[in-house]
Amino acid sequence: MGTVRTVPDGAETGGHVLGIDSGGSGVRVGVARAEAPGRPLLWSSPTPAVVGDRGIDADSLLARVLPATASLLRQAAGPATGHRRAGTVAPRRATGAAERNGATARPAGPPRLTAVCVGAAGMAGLGDDLRALLPDALARAFGVRRIALASDAVTAYAGALGQRTGAVVAAGTGLVALGATAAREDGRAGGWRRADGWGHLLGDCGGGAWIGRAGLEAAMRAHDGREGGSPALLGRLEAVFGPAEELPGKLYPRPDRPAVLASFAPEVGRCASAGDPIATAILRQAAGHIAEAARAACPPAAEAPAEAAPAGGLSAGAEMPLGVGLDGRPGVSAGATRGVADTGFGAGAVPTADGEPGAAPGPRATPDPRPHVALTGGLLRMGEPLLAPLRAELSTRLPHAVVVAPEGDPLSGALRVAAALATGTLRLPHHPELLRLVVT
Repeated sequence: MGTVRTVPDGAETGGHVLGIDSGGSGVRVGVARAEAPGRPLLWSSPTPAVVGDRGIDADSLLARVLPATASLLRQAAGPATGHRRAGTVAPRRATGAAERNGATARPAGPPRLTAVCVGAAGMAGLGDDLRALLPDALARAFGVRRIALASDAVTAYAGALGQRTGAVVAAGTGLVALGATAAREDGRAGGWRRADGWGHLLGDCGGGAWIGRAGLEAAMRAHDGREGGSPALLGRLEAVFGPAEELPGKLYPRPDRPAVLASFAPEVGRCASAGDPIATAILRQAAGHIAEAARAACPPAAEAPAEAAPAGGLSAGAEMPLGVGLDGRPGVSAGATRGVADTGFGAGAVPTADGEPGAAPGPRATPDPRPHVALTGGLLRMGEPLLAPLRAELSTRLPHAVVVAPEGDPLSGALRVAAALATGTLRLPHHPELLRLVVT
């Protein structure tokens, strides 16, 4: 567990903040007022940052982020229009030091940028170049002094739960759980807890690749006539990949094996829905693995202090039955209240469920002292074949916690961290790889 580092001196209450989300599916940028991080101007590119010998290439990320941010700041100088998506900014190529010094990126007369949070997939293991170059580049380009460099797991946590004590499970192709205990008002440090996320060869148990591989194994068992085989899954294997005996030659040379394996997970879900006992057992086991990771990452109840909601904050969220809501969001069952729990950021007005700042409608609820657990990721769209056993497993393994709907995504988490950093209210634990704070 790391120690907390806040920025108590010179915290600012005005200005704008910048959030950056960099992952395998591209780069997203948001600019918002520090007091209303839930109402950003947005820009996105489907082209991800380049990964090379130095890990994530900082120049390739800056080539998109600097001009996009400059454009968003110019737009932010105009009349406030609330949450909207900015027009696409044509990225320009990085030019090494000339790009990083931001000489042509600084817009004329824009709102001041008071803090930045960069959330990147692979920041912990592949972020050396980002940590070395981004702080100076952003400071030179926009004059920003407070910068947070975060793993995408941290920004996913902040987006889903704010600064409350609990755990977030990201279930997609892989699976990782991250738990946090925020810093206490009495000065006690918080810390991070990680469970799994070790890749498809060593872990990611219960994730999409794990489910797909288990389904393909059951299909191959049926092909051979071994115990534990599923004729239904064998039929789906042949429909998707062709003859079973040809699958190893198609699968093993692929550099994207986890994605290929995960592509078969929906077939396991369909077979389970149709009553196949082997597919049903696979999803039951996956649910156990997911709940196991959540339990390992979730702090005990004793580490979850009951805190009053900040002025202008949201009401404490009602318990959310796990499912898929009327709006299609994973983690909220049909008919569940769409209230959003108190973010705990204390940075002035925070967004309500519809993204507007201010207090939530209705009477303020008493904050729930239990740790909160949120589940995110595309795997949850599999629906009841996975969610039904997952509800049961979570109830059994985490009786001291409450499952809530995720409030937002990693970009909203980056904006929340930046807003808290700007106002001196960041209580998430500092960590040299997960959440590094730089004051230039």
